[in-house]
Amino acid sequence: MRVRIYYHHTDCGGVVYYANYLKFLEEARTEFLEEKGVHIKDLCGRGILFVVARQEIDYKAPAFYGDTLDVKAKLSGHSNVRLEFEQDIKNQAGQLISKAKTILVCIDKNFKPQAIAEDIKKKICSTAAK
Repeated sequence: MRVRIYYHHTDCGGVVYYANYLKFLEEARTEFLEEKGVHIKDLCGRGILFVVARQEIDYKAPAFYGDTLDVKAKLSGHSNVRLEFEQDIKNQAGQLISKAKTILVCIDKNFKPQAIAEDIKKKICSTAAK
């Protein structure tokens, strides 16, 4: 996913505010799922939700106002209730800006863990390690 950095993404020094990277990571995961045919809105209608259970992020270099960033999401593992993503963000020169690991947990509408439905697993987990 490509993100253009606008003024509202930055702090007073023109550097991307650190919390905005979490938004970029979320958007890239959503794009990943949609490319696999899994739409968050449809899941919600089925009472299936994914929530962030753990987020790790290492900031390697700053991004600035006017930059274009490439945000990648790769499914690196899964279990019956968990999806694990490895993600990185690079600038237009290919420099690593941040590296992240995100663990999502599947829950029901009562916020209780539930197994990921087989049809969803089939679409998104076929190429990831366990």
